Amino acid sequence: MWRFGHLDDGRAVHAYRLQGEAGVAADILDLGGVLARLVVPGAGGPVDAILRLADARAYFADPAYLGILVGRYGNRIGGARFSLDGRAYTLAANEGRNHLHGGMLGFGRRLWEVIEYRPDMLVLQYHSPDGEEGYPGNLDVRATYRLEGASLVLDFEARCDAATPFNPTHHPYFNLAGDPAVPASAQVLQVPADGYLPVDAELIPNGAVAGVAGTAFDFRSARTLDAAFDPADPQLQACGGYDHCLVLESARDCAAMLYSPHSGVAMRIDCDAPGLQLYGGHGLDRQHPGLGRGVCLEPQGFPDAPNQPAFPDAILRPGTAFRRRIGYRFAMPGRDRGWDAVAAALQRN
Repeated sequence: MWRFGHLDDGRAVHAYRLQGEAGVAADILDLGGVLARLVVPGAGGPVDAILRLADARAYFADPAYLGILVGRYGNRIGGARFSLDGRAYTLAANEGRNHLHGGMLGFGRRLWEVIEYRPDMLVLQYHSPDGEEGYPGNLDVRATYRLEGASLVLDFEARCDAATPFNPTHHPYFNLAGDPAVPASAQVLQVPADGYLPVDAELIPNGAVAGVAGTAFDFRSARTLDAAFDPADPQLQACGGYDHCLVLESARDCAAMLYSPHSGVAMRIDCDAPGLQLYGGHGLDRQHPGLGRGVCLEPQGFPDAPNQPAFPDAILRPGTAFRRRIGYRFAMPGRDRGWDAVAAALQRN
Protein backbone atom coordinates (compact mmCIF):
# COMPACT_ATOMS: atom_id res chain seq x y z
CA MET A 1 0.00 0.00 0.00
CA TRP A 2 1.29 3.49 -0.82
CA ARG A 3 0.06 7.07 -1.10
CA PHE A 4 -1.18 7.69 -4.63
CA GLY A 5 -1.64 11.42 -4.14
CA HIS A 6 -4.20 13.68 -2.52
CA LEU A 7 -7.33 15.55 -3.47
CA ASP A 8 -7.75 19.32 -3.54
CA ASP A 9 -9.29 19.26 -0.06
CA GLY A 10 -6.19 17.53 1.33
CA ARG A 11 -7.59 14.01 1.69
CA ALA A 12 -5.02 11.33 0.92
CA VAL A 13 -5.68 8.63 -1.67
CA HIS A 14 -3.97 5.26 -1.33
CA ALA A 15 -3.22 2.47 -3.77
CA TYR A 16 -3.25 -1.24 -2.93
CA ARG A 17 -1.44 -3.83 -5.04
CA LEU A 18 -2.74 -7.35 -5.56
CA GLN A 19 -0.18 -9.81 -6.91
CA GLY A 20 -0.94 -13.36 -7.98
CA GLU A 21 1.23 -16.37 -8.77
CA ALA A 22 -0.12 -16.53 -12.35
CA GLY A 23 1.50 -13.20 -13.23
CA VAL A 24 -1.63 -11.04 -12.94
CA ALA A 25 -1.22 -7.87 -10.85
CA ALA A 26 -3.74 -5.12 -10.05
CA ASP A 27 -3.44 -1.70 -8.40
CA ILE A 28 -6.67 -0.46 -6.80
CA LEU A 29 -7.40 2.92 -5.23
CA ASP A 30 -9.54 3.67 -2.21
CA LEU A 31 -10.84 6.57 -4.35
CA GLY A 32 -13.82 5.15 -6.19
CA GLY A 33 -12.42 1.64 -6.03
CA VAL A 34 -10.56 2.60 -9.20
CA LEU A 35 -8.71 -0.19 -10.97
CA ALA A 36 -5.67 1.98 -11.68
CA ARG A 37 -3.44 -0.66 -13.25
CA LEU A 38 -3.90 -4.22 -14.50
CA VAL A 39 -0.87 -6.18 -15.70
CA VAL A 40 -1.15 -9.60 -17.35
CA PRO A 41 1.39 -11.91 -19.04
CA GLY A 42 1.78 -11.40 -22.80
CA ALA A 43 3.79 -12.97 -25.59
CA GLY A 44 6.54 -10.35 -25.25
CA GLY A 45 6.38 -9.86 -21.48
CA PRO A 46 3.98 -8.12 -19.08
CA VAL A 47 1.13 -6.20 -20.73
CA ASP A 48 -0.69 -3.16 -19.32
CA ALA A 49 -4.24 -4.27 -20.13
CA ILE A 50 -6.15 -1.07 -19.24
CA LEU A 51 -5.81 2.66 -19.76
CA ARG A 52 -4.70 4.60 -16.70
CA LEU A 53 -4.11 8.12 -15.38
CA ALA A 54 -1.20 9.67 -13.50
CA ASP A 55 -2.50 10.50 -10.02
CA ALA A 56 -5.44 10.91 -7.65
CA ARG A 57 -6.42 14.37 -8.85
CA ALA A 58 -6.54 13.17 -12.44
CA TYR A 59 -8.92 10.37 -11.48
CA PHE A 60 -11.13 12.69 -9.42
CA ALA A 61 -11.43 15.13 -12.33
CA ASP A 62 -11.78 12.42 -14.98
CA PRO A 63 -14.95 12.84 -17.09
CA ALA A 64 -14.49 9.40 -18.69
CA TYR A 65 -14.86 7.26 -15.52
CA LEU A 66 -11.63 5.31 -16.05
CA GLY A 67 -11.60 2.18 -13.92
CA ILE A 68 -14.22 3.22 -11.38
CA LEU A 69 -16.81 1.26 -9.43
CA VAL A 70 -20.05 2.68 -10.84
CA GLY A 71 -23.13 3.37 -8.72
CA ARG A 72 -25.70 3.68 -7.49
CA TYR A 73 -26.89 3.29 -11.07
CA GLY A 74 -24.61 2.42 -13.94
CA ASN A 75 -25.43 4.01 -17.29
CA ARG A 76 -28.24 6.52 -17.84
CA ILE A 77 -31.60 7.39 -16.28
CA GLY A 78 -33.60 9.57 -18.64
CA GLY A 79 -34.61 13.03 -17.46
CA ALA A 80 -32.77 12.35 -14.17
CA ARG A 81 -36.08 11.26 -12.68
CA PHE A 82 -38.15 8.17 -11.97
CA SER A 83 -41.19 7.07 -9.97
CA LEU A 84 -41.07 4.30 -7.41
CA ASP A 85 -43.95 2.96 -5.33
CA GLY A 86 -46.11 5.97 -6.23
CA ARG A 87 -43.51 8.62 -5.42
CA ALA A 88 -41.51 10.74 -7.89
CA TYR A 89 -37.77 11.24 -7.41
CA THR A 90 -35.38 13.70 -9.04
CA LEU A 91 -31.74 12.73 -9.40
CA ALA A 92 -28.65 14.82 -10.06
CA ALA A 93 -28.51 15.67 -13.76
CA ASN A 94 -24.87 15.39 -14.83
CA GLU A 95 -25.19 14.67 -18.57
CA GLY A 96 -27.42 17.38 -19.97
CA ARG A 97 -30.85 16.74 -18.49
CA ASN A 98 -30.05 13.08 -17.77
CA HIS A 99 -28.39 11.14 -14.96
CA LEU A 100 -25.24 9.15 -15.75
CA HIS A 101 -23.22 6.68 -13.65
CA GLY A 102 -24.59 7.76 -10.29
CA GLY A 103 -24.50 11.54 -10.61
CA MET A 104 -22.06 14.33 -9.87
CA LEU A 105 -19.77 12.21 -7.68
CA GLY A 106 -21.43 8.80 -7.79
CA PHE A 107 -19.37 6.02 -6.27
CA GLY A 108 -16.34 6.79 -8.41
CA ARG A 109 -15.32 10.07 -6.75
CA ARG A 110 -15.90 9.00 -3.16
CA LEU A 111 -13.32 7.65 -0.75
CA TRP A 112 -14.15 4.08 0.22
CA GLU A 113 -13.22 2.47 3.54
CA VAL A 114 -10.71 -0.38 3.39
CA ILE A 115 -12.10 -3.30 5.41
CA GLU A 116 -9.48 -5.93 4.62
CA TYR A 117 -6.28 -6.09 2.59
CA ARG A 118 -4.19 -9.13 1.73
CA PRO A 119 -1.72 -9.76 -1.10
CA ASP A 120 -4.49 -11.34 -3.17
CA MET A 121 -7.59 -9.50 -1.91
CA LEU A 122 -8.94 -6.02 -1.14
CA VAL A 123 -12.32 -5.37 0.48
CA LEU A 124 -13.80 -1.86 0.18
CA GLN A 125 -16.96 -0.48 1.75
CA TYR A 126 -19.06 2.62 1.17
CA HIS A 127 -22.16 4.01 2.93
CA SER A 128 -24.40 5.98 0.59
CA PRO A 129 -26.81 8.04 2.73
CA ASP A 130 -30.48 8.64 2.02
CA GLY A 131 -30.83 11.45 -0.52
CA GLU A 132 -27.32 11.22 -1.94
CA GLU A 133 -27.51 12.26 -5.62
CA GLY A 134 -31.31 12.18 -5.15
CA TYR A 135 -31.61 8.45 -4.41
CA PRO A 136 -33.95 7.21 -1.67
CA GLY A 137 -32.77 5.12 1.27
CA ASN A 138 -29.50 4.38 2.98
CA LEU A 139 -27.37 1.94 1.03
CA ASP A 140 -24.35 0.00 2.26
CA VAL A 141 -22.22 -1.51 -0.49
CA ARG A 142 -19.14 -3.67 -0.32
CA ALA A 143 -16.79 -4.37 -3.22
CA THR A 144 -14.24 -7.16 -3.04
CA TYR A 145 -11.40 -7.48 -5.53
CA ARG A 146 -9.70 -10.88 -5.51
CA LEU A 147 -7.03 -12.60 -7.59
CA GLU A 148 -7.82 -16.25 -8.31
CA GLY A 149 -5.14 -17.80 -10.50
CA ALA A 150 -5.23 -15.94 -13.83
CA SER A 151 -8.50 -14.19 -12.95
CA LEU A 152 -9.36 -10.87 -11.32
CA VAL A 153 -12.75 -11.20 -9.63
CA LEU A 154 -14.94 -8.33 -8.44
CA ASP A 155 -17.85 -9.04 -6.07
CA PHE A 156 -20.52 -6.46 -5.26
CA GLU A 157 -22.73 -6.88 -2.18
CA ALA A 158 -25.31 -4.35 -0.98
CA ARG A 159 -28.26 -3.82 1.37
CA CYS A 160 -30.64 -0.88 1.77
CA ASP A 161 -33.30 0.33 4.19
CA ALA A 162 -35.67 1.70 1.51
CA ALA A 163 -36.38 0.69 -2.06
CA THR A 164 -33.87 2.25 -4.45
CA PRO A 165 -32.61 1.79 -8.00
CA PHE A 166 -29.33 -0.09 -7.87
CA ASN A 167 -27.27 -1.18 -10.86
CA PRO A 168 -23.55 -1.23 -10.09
CA THR A 169 -20.94 -2.02 -12.71
CA HIS A 170 -17.24 -1.60 -13.44
CA HIS A 171 -15.67 0.79 -15.96
CA PRO A 172 -12.12 -0.15 -17.02
CA TYR A 173 -11.01 0.65 -20.57
CA PHE A 174 -9.32 -2.38 -22.12
CA ASN A 175 -6.64 -2.35 -24.78
CA LEU A 176 -5.08 -5.79 -24.46
CA ALA A 177 -2.38 -4.80 -26.95
CA GLY A 178 -0.73 -2.85 -24.13
CA ASP A 179 0.36 -0.28 -26.70
CA PRO A 180 -1.53 2.99 -27.33
CA ALA A 181 -0.26 2.97 -30.92
CA VAL A 182 -2.34 -0.16 -31.59
CA PRO A 183 -6.01 0.81 -32.00
CA ALA A 184 -8.32 -0.68 -29.39
CA SER A 185 -10.77 -1.32 -32.25
CA ALA A 186 -8.30 -3.90 -33.63
CA GLN A 187 -9.21 -6.21 -30.74
CA VAL A 188 -11.35 -9.23 -31.56
CA LEU A 189 -14.64 -9.35 -29.64
CA GLN A 190 -17.23 -12.05 -29.13
CA VAL A 191 -20.44 -11.40 -27.17
CA PRO A 192 -23.30 -13.93 -26.85
CA ALA A 193 -25.99 -11.28 -27.38
CA ASP A 194 -28.82 -11.65 -29.87
CA GLY A 195 -30.30 -8.20 -29.18
CA TYR A 196 -29.33 -4.64 -28.32
CA LEU A 197 -31.09 -1.53 -27.02
CA PRO A 198 -31.50 1.25 -29.61
CA VAL A 199 -31.15 4.73 -28.14
CA ASP A 200 -32.38 8.23 -28.93
CA ALA A 201 -30.26 11.33 -29.52
CA GLU A 202 -29.61 11.61 -25.76
CA LEU A 203 -28.46 7.97 -25.58
CA ILE A 204 -31.58 6.90 -23.66
CA PRO A 205 -33.08 3.54 -24.73
CA ASN A 206 -36.33 3.90 -26.67
CA GLY A 207 -37.79 0.83 -24.95
CA ALA A 208 -37.34 -1.62 -27.82
CA VAL A 209 -35.00 -4.59 -28.10
CA ALA A 210 -33.63 -4.88 -31.63
CA GLY A 211 -32.09 -7.99 -33.12
CA VAL A 212 -28.40 -7.88 -33.89
CA ALA A 213 -28.51 -10.10 -36.97
CA GLY A 214 -27.10 -8.30 -39.99
CA THR A 215 -26.10 -5.22 -37.97
CA ALA A 216 -22.92 -3.67 -36.59
CA PHE A 217 -23.96 -4.98 -33.17
CA ASP A 218 -23.66 -8.68 -34.05
CA PHE A 219 -20.67 -10.08 -32.18
CA ARG A 220 -22.04 -13.59 -31.78
CA SER A 221 -19.21 -14.67 -34.08
CA ALA A 222 -15.87 -13.16 -33.14
CA ARG A 223 -14.70 -10.19 -35.18
CA THR A 224 -12.76 -6.99 -34.65
CA LEU A 225 -14.63 -3.84 -33.77
CA ASP A 226 -13.19 -2.31 -36.94
CA ALA A 227 -14.69 -5.07 -39.06
CA ALA A 228 -18.08 -4.78 -37.36
CA PHE A 229 -18.30 -0.99 -37.52
CA ASP A 230 -20.70 0.38 -40.14
CA PRO A 231 -20.39 4.17 -40.59
CA ALA A 232 -23.82 4.23 -42.25
CA ASP A 233 -25.59 2.71 -39.25
CA PRO A 234 -27.91 5.43 -37.84
CA GLN A 235 -27.36 4.25 -34.26
CA LEU A 236 -23.59 4.54 -34.58
CA GLN A 237 -23.96 7.91 -36.28
CA ALA A 238 -26.18 9.22 -33.47
CA CYS A 239 -23.73 8.12 -30.76
CA GLY A 240 -20.47 8.80 -32.56
CA GLY A 241 -19.63 5.11 -32.20
CA TYR A 242 -20.50 2.20 -29.95
CA ASP A 243 -22.26 3.21 -26.71
CA HIS A 244 -25.03 0.61 -26.50
CA CYS A 245 -26.31 -2.09 -24.19
CA LEU A 246 -26.11 -5.58 -25.70
CA VAL A 247 -28.83 -7.94 -24.47
CA LEU A 248 -27.11 -11.12 -23.37
CA GLU A 249 -28.58 -14.52 -24.16
CA SER A 250 -30.07 -16.21 -21.11
CA ALA A 251 -28.25 -19.49 -21.86
CA ARG A 252 -24.60 -18.52 -22.30
CA ASP A 253 -21.15 -19.58 -21.18
CA CYS A 254 -19.82 -16.07 -20.55
CA ALA A 255 -20.64 -12.38 -21.03
CA ALA A 256 -17.83 -11.56 -23.49
CA MET A 257 -14.41 -12.57 -24.81
CA LEU A 258 -11.77 -10.12 -26.05
CA TYR A 259 -8.44 -10.84 -27.76
CA SER A 260 -5.47 -8.83 -28.99
CA PRO A 261 -3.64 -10.44 -31.93
CA HIS A 262 -0.84 -7.93 -31.26
CA SER A 263 0.05 -9.02 -27.70
CA GLY A 264 -1.43 -12.51 -27.76
CA VAL A 265 -3.50 -11.73 -24.62
CA ALA A 266 -7.13 -12.83 -24.33
CA MET A 267 -9.76 -12.06 -21.69
CA ARG A 268 -13.06 -13.65 -20.79
CA ILE A 269 -15.71 -11.79 -18.75
CA ASP A 270 -18.17 -13.82 -16.67
CA CYS A 271 -21.24 -12.21 -15.09
CA ASP A 272 -24.93 -13.04 -14.70
CA ALA A 273 -26.13 -9.47 -15.45
CA PRO A 274 -28.71 -9.26 -18.27
CA GLY A 275 -26.83 -6.65 -20.31
CA LEU A 276 -23.34 -5.66 -21.39
CA GLN A 277 -22.67 -2.03 -22.25
CA LEU A 278 -20.27 -1.76 -25.17
CA TYR A 279 -18.48 1.59 -25.35
CA GLY A 280 -15.77 2.14 -27.95
CA GLY A 281 -14.04 4.96 -26.07
CA HIS A 282 -14.46 7.59 -28.78
CA GLY A 283 -15.02 10.30 -26.16
CA LEU A 284 -11.43 9.87 -24.98
CA ASP A 285 -10.12 11.67 -28.04
CA ARG A 286 -11.56 14.86 -26.57
CA GLN A 287 -11.43 14.08 -22.85
CA HIS A 288 -7.85 12.76 -22.71
CA PRO A 289 -6.00 13.64 -25.93
CA GLY A 290 -2.98 11.39 -26.39
CA LEU A 291 -4.18 8.67 -24.03
CA GLY A 292 -5.46 6.47 -26.84
CA ARG A 293 -8.65 4.46 -26.76
CA GLY A 294 -9.87 1.48 -24.83
CA VAL A 295 -13.00 -0.63 -25.04
CA CYS A 296 -15.42 -0.71 -22.10
CA LEU A 297 -17.36 -3.93 -21.55
CA GLU A 298 -19.66 -3.21 -18.60
CA PRO A 299 -21.91 -6.03 -17.28
CA GLN A 300 -25.05 -4.41 -15.88
CA GLY A 301 -28.81 -4.14 -15.77
CA PHE A 302 -30.52 -2.23 -18.54
CA PRO A 303 -30.07 1.56 -18.73
CA ASP A 304 -33.14 3.61 -17.75
CA ALA A 305 -34.83 0.49 -16.33
CA PRO A 306 -36.59 2.51 -13.57
CA ASN A 307 -38.54 4.25 -16.36
CA GLN A 308 -38.98 1.22 -18.63
CA PRO A 309 -41.50 -1.30 -17.22
CA ALA A 310 -40.65 -3.89 -19.88
CA PHE A 311 -36.97 -3.97 -18.87
CA PRO A 312 -35.64 -6.31 -16.14
CA ASP A 313 -36.26 -4.89 -12.68
CA ALA A 314 -33.36 -2.90 -11.21
CA ILE A 315 -34.83 -1.99 -7.80
CA LEU A 316 -33.17 -3.15 -4.60
CA ARG A 317 -35.54 -3.51 -1.66
CA PRO A 318 -35.05 -3.81 2.11
CA GLY A 319 -34.49 -7.34 3.31
CA THR A 320 -32.89 -8.36 0.01
CA ALA A 321 -29.14 -8.75 -0.36
CA PHE A 322 -27.77 -7.71 -3.75
CA ARG A 323 -24.88 -9.79 -5.10
CA ARG A 324 -23.15 -9.55 -8.46
CA ARG A 325 -19.83 -11.05 -9.53
CA ILE A 326 -17.75 -9.86 -12.48
CA GLY A 327 -14.87 -12.15 -13.33
CA TYR A 328 -12.02 -11.24 -15.69
CA ARG A 329 -10.14 -14.37 -16.78
CA PHE A 330 -6.89 -13.96 -18.76
CA ALA A 331 -4.99 -16.30 -21.04
CA MET A 332 -2.11 -16.02 -23.48
CA PRO A 333 -2.97 -18.09 -26.56
CA GLY A 334 -0.28 -16.22 -28.53
CA ARG A 335 -0.16 -13.72 -31.34
CA ASP A 336 -2.31 -13.97 -34.45
CA ARG A 337 -4.15 -17.11 -33.37
CA GLY A 338 -7.43 -18.32 -34.76
CA TRP A 339 -10.54 -17.89 -32.65
CA ASP A 340 -10.88 -21.58 -31.79
CA ALA A 341 -7.43 -21.48 -30.17
CA VAL A 342 -8.30 -18.27 -28.30
CA ALA A 343 -11.58 -19.68 -26.93
CA ALA A 344 -9.87 -22.94 -25.95
CA ALA A 345 -7.16 -21.08 -24.03
CA LEU A 346 -9.76 -19.10 -22.10
CA GLN A 347 -11.73 -22.25 -21.37
CA ARG A 348 -8.68 -24.00 -19.88
CA ASN A 349 -7.59 -21.15 -17.60
